[in-house]
Amino acid sequence: MTTPLIQMALDSLDFDATLALAEQVAPHVDIFEVGTPCIKFNGVKIVKALKERFPDHKILVDLKTMDAGEYEAAPFYAAGADICTVLGVSGAATIAGVVKAAAAHGGEVQVDLINVQDKAACAKEAAEIGVHIIGVHTGLDAQAAGQTPFADLKTIADLGLNVKISVAGGIKSETARQVVDSGASIVVAGAAIYGAESPAEAAREIRASITFAGV
Repeated sequence: MTTPLIQMALDSLDFDATLALAEQVAPHVDIFEVGTPCIKFNGVKIVKALKERFPDHKILVDLKTMDAGEYEAAPFYAAGADICTVLGVSGAATIAGVVKAAAAHGGEVQVDLINVQDKAACAKEAAEIGVHIIGVHTGLDAQAAGQTPFADLKTIADLGLNVKISVAGGIKSETARQVVDSGASIVVAGAAIYGAESPAEAAREIRASITFAGV
């Protein structure tokens, strides 16, 4: 079994605080996600700064692109992004545009299934288009209403698609192992890390929870 990757969501609007947090957790994570609020506020400069400071980490830019896929994603790949996200609800043409931009820069594409009604059909179509990662994502508002990503994760994992599966939505050290056992190859944590008294220790605990059992 391939070792799962840990993705840390960086959601602060503060440029310096974002870099400082990344520095703390860098030894324990594989992917830095520039969260949607952060990328909207800071733009390509935060991508360039993270890539320069952490060249061995993957940088995911959570654009949640809805239209003009190639045009919107291309500058971020050029700035150093390894992965950009596009919304599944955007449709095949927009997803294909982001795939084209990624191919031009040697990057990857993640389709975010947030608010997609038929998640299985969307995942199948996205895989056929050429995306590399399917993102099972329970958003903050849905989490507040008591939803979790586990049922959707099972639906996508059972499809057996030749893609990686990323899971986000309230993941913490106590549930990270369940996510991996259910088929996730990328475990996304945000508040469980940046909201902790020691973000570095919280990230380490999530890493430990999926590695001590032999993964």
